[in-house]
Amino acid sequence: MLEICCYSVQSAIIAEQSGANRIELCAGVYEGGTTPSLATIQLVKEKVDIPVHVIIRPRGADFCYSDVEFECMKKDILSCKKEGVEGVVSGILLADGKIDIERTKELVDLAKPMSFTFHRAFDMVENHTEALQELMEIGVERILTSGGMQTAEEGIDLLAELVEKAKNRIIIMPGSGVNEDNIGKLRDVTGAREFHCSAKRLVKSKMEYQNPNINMGGEGSIPEFEYYEADSEKIKKVLSKLQV
Repeated sequence: MLEICCYSVQSAIIAEQSGANRIELCAGVYEGGTTPSLATIQLVKEKVDIPVHVIIRPRGADFCYSDVEFECMKKDILSCKKEGVEGVVSGILLADGKIDIERTKELVDLAKPMSFTFHRAFDMVENHTEALQELMEIGVERILTSGGMQTAEEGIDLLAELVEKAKNRIIIMPGSGVNEDNIGKLRDVTGAREFHCSAKRLVKSKMEYQNPNINMGGEGSIPEFEYYEADSEKIKKVLSKLQV
């Protein structure tokens, strides 16, 4: 099972055409993924037939949210349910590095019957074993995690431990840095059966005139005349290695 992280309608179309099993739909690529617009969600549901999971994350940075942000997350979940989305990807932490069980459970219950994936906020918790148990108890279906490290390959030992402890009661889905070169190793070492991959490429802008004096994002490190899009060849290569 290969889930492709998509940051646009076009990327979702490419992912499906390339053989992906599921889409995680996001905005905010440079923030690690934020909630996409309602129009984007609607159009993706019109254009693709494979399951769509939408990230519910009101902003970048940490996962400790205000009451207003929490209200926004709940409204976004209800919008996803109305549009026939198959699943949502979300989660909330407390300031002490533990999972905010009360509010996360509220999101899980609100999302039903949609699938609920707890995202990489899991990697930021203080105690992963404790967090795993808590998420199983409140009905989370899967955890997207890099094993508490920057990439899944670096966190491979914890990923294997989590899969073992889960005992098929919750899905452990490795993500971050998953590619054609390491997905076979990740599968064999961890025993995981679902994987999350961006498989993206930078696409150059069609703008012929490019004003060199302005950066709309305000950050010089963010390219102004390039954007990310799903890469069909990368997806196909990852799938070929996963099926070996």
